[in-house]
Amino acid sequence: MELKRVVVTGLGALTPIGNNVSEYWDALIHGVSGAGPITHFDASKFKTRFACEVKNFTPTDFIDRKDARKMDPYTQFAVVVAQEAVVDSGMDLEKEDKNKIGVIFGAGIGGIQTFEEEVSNYALHKEDGPRFNPFFIPKMISDIAAGQISIMYGFRGPNFGTVSACATSSTAIAEAFNYIRLGKANAIVSGGAEAAIAAAGVGGFNALHALSTRNESPETASRPFSKSRDGFVMGEGAGCLILEEYEHAKARGAKIYAEVAGIGASADAYHLTASHPEGLGAILVMQNALEDAEMKPEEIDYINVHGTSTGVGDLSEVKAIKAVFGDAVTKLNISSTKSMTGHLLGAAGAIEAIAGILAIKNGIIPPTINHEEDDEDEEIDYNLNFTFNKAQKREVRTALSNTFGFGGHNACVIFKKCEQ
Repeated sequence: MELKRVVVTGLGALTPIGNNVSEYWDALIHGVSGAGPITHFDASKFKTRFACEVKNFTPTDFIDRKDARKMDPYTQFAVVVAQEAVVDSGMDLEKEDKNKIGVIFGAGIGGIQTFEEEVSNYALHKEDGPRFNPFFIPKMISDIAAGQISIMYGFRGPNFGTVSACATSSTAIAEAFNYIRLGKANAIVSGGAEAAIAAAGVGGFNALHALSTRNESPETASRPFSKSRDGFVMGEGAGCLILEEYEHAKARGAKIYAEVAGIGASADAYHLTASHPEGLGAILVMQNALEDAEMKPEEIDYINVHGTSTGVGDLSEVKAIKAVFGDAVTKLNISSTKSMTGHLLGAAGAIEAIAGILAIKNGIIPPTINHEEDDEDEEIDYNLNFTFNKAQKREVRTALSNTFGFGGHNACVIFKKCEQ
C-alpha cells in the first residue's frame, strides 16, 4: 500500500523556560536556563537541591477546578499543552470526524507526586485503617493523560499511552506517525508530560548518582559535552504535536510547520541505566530513521541530541553521530537544549521535537549553553559544531531528534520542510 504523508499542524509547550510555545522558543534562542532551587518540597537535606521547575503555572487558569483535582500535575501539564496545540492547529472540531482523531500521549513515570502523597498519608493514618483518595489510581497511572485528552475533546480514534523512559514522547510521536501514514487516523494528538520533581523522584535519581550536585550554581549545572559535567538536571513540563495526514491538512487550509520524514527505534540491550559506551543502540536508531526517511546522512542539517550532561552518555552519543554521519558530520549543527530546560524525562522528546521543528521554521539553531571547557581527557571531538553558548542562524531543511531511555530504549524522529 502507498503510505500517506504526515505533517505537523499544531504545537503546545509547557516548560521550565516558557509556559507556551512562543515563550519557550524565545528563551531557547536566547540561551535562558530554567534551573533554580527546588520549591515543590523541602530539598534542604538532599544531595541535589535544584531542578528546572515549571514556573507561574496555575492549573485552574486552564482546567475546571473539580477536574483539576482529579489529575496529577503531569496530567494537568498534558491537558494544557493539548489545548494549546489543538487551538494552534486551527481544526474546526465541529466539522471533523472525531472517530478519526486519536491521542497517543506518554509519561515515563506518571503520577509519582500522587503516589508519594497517598502513601505518605496512609503511613500517617494506618493505625486507623487505609485512607486513599478515590482518584488515587486514575491520577497515578501513566496512560491517563491520553485518556483525559480524548475525553475532553471526544476524540475516539487510537488512544493509548507510551512508556519508554526518556524516549517516551518520541515513541508517542513515532506511533502517531505510523497510525496516520497507514490510514488509521486523520490526525493524532501526540507528545508527553512529566512531573517528577518530588522527593521520591529526586531522591531516587540521587541514589543512582545520576543528577548534578552543583548546588552553588544551578543555572550552570546542565553543561552537556563540557569537562566539568557531573550529571543531568531534572526538569518537568509537557510538549504536544498535532500530527495530521497531509491531504487532510491541505484540504482544510492548515498551516504546516514541517513534515515527519521518518522514525527509528532500537535497543541498546546492554545496561539498565547506562548507554552503550560505543553508542551501538544510538547508531542503530539513527540509521533506522534515515532508512525510513529514505535520506542520506548529508541531508540532515541539525541534530537535537539527547545530550543529558552525563559522562558516558554524552561521549557515546558523539561516537554514534560520528559513526553514522562520517564526513558529513562537520556540516551538522548539534545542540542539547537540555542545557536550558533540564531533562524532562518522558516529556523530553516532545519539547525537543518542537525545538527542531521551530529551527526549521525560523532558520535558527538553539544553543548548547554552559560550555566552559573542552573535555580533552575524553574522546569528544570538538571539531563538531555543538552550537556552544550562542544560537546560530542557518537554513535548516531537516532536523533529527534523538532520545535514549533507561532500559536501553532509543527513539529517533526526523522532520523536514514540507514541500507543498
